[in-house]
Amino acid sequence: MTIRLKLELASGQSLEGAPLELLADGKPIARGIVDQSGEVAFAAKPGQAQLAVRVDRSILPR
Repeated sequence: MTIRLKLELASGQSLEGAPLELLADGKPIARGIVDQSGEVAFAAKPGQAQLAVRVDRSILPR
């Protein structure tokens, strides 16, 4: 199964190249990189879990 997301920051900053993790019940199950249009896709196995996305904010400009 593929989970696709489009990320948009209110500040207008781009997240292109940002490494993201898809979490299921708090555990990482997939990784992805944000593309130039702000989209990322994760390959994950079907199942029931609470999903979340974690962004490595250390790469963002300050």
